[in-house]
Amino acid sequence: MPRTATPRKPRASSQARIDAILVAARALLAEQGIVGLSVYSVAERAQIPPSSVYHFFAGVPALLQALTAEVHAAFRACLAEPIADDDLRTWRDLSRIVEARMLAIYAEDAAARQLILTQHGLAELVQADRQHDLELGRLMQALFDRHFVLPALPTEIEVFALAMELGDRVYARSMQQHGCITPRLAEEGRRVFDAYLGLYLPEFLPRRP
Repeated sequence: MPRTATPRKPRASSQARIDAILVAARALLAEQGIVGLSVYSVAERAQIPPSSVYHFFAGVPALLQALTAEVHAAFRACLAEPIADDDLRTWRDLSRIVEARMLAIYAEDAAARQLILTQHGLAELVQADRQHDLELGRLMQALFDRHFVLPALPTEIEVFALAMELGDRVYARSMQQHGCITPRLAEEGRRVFDAYLGLYLPEFLPRRP
């Protein structure tokens, strides 16, 4: 059988240029939102020619997809952080820890709020975000299953991914109304997340040994 070629990593100089482009795009996104982002504004902020941006990214949607991937990498990392068993009595304790970590990412990263919680109408970005949500939902389910014995869940829907999306809807409403995630609506988002999971998870689940 013919061997499939594996993609090569960018050279160090190319990776440095990519990093500079994404740093510039992230800063502009945080300051001006998606409407203020263009290849030319990114090039100006990164102090490189626009042709260099186009060399690595076909346009603004490709830039935004790369930034979205960075945000979701931060979410994946927060799910991988250790959790002390002593902090968990029920699955709702685990839920609160996970939601607090994700809210901390939103609080610290204005670009994350712009990419995921604002209405931008970019189909490519919505699709990419959905795919990342599915992956995060599966990782979250695996995390819950590591600490608790989960019941059989539906196979035709992604329960944990949908719970996350519903919570994000509340955070998005807060962004729309207040320009930030207020403490009150952060709590509402957590309640929505728990309420949906509570349709499938009994109040008390056996702990894993």
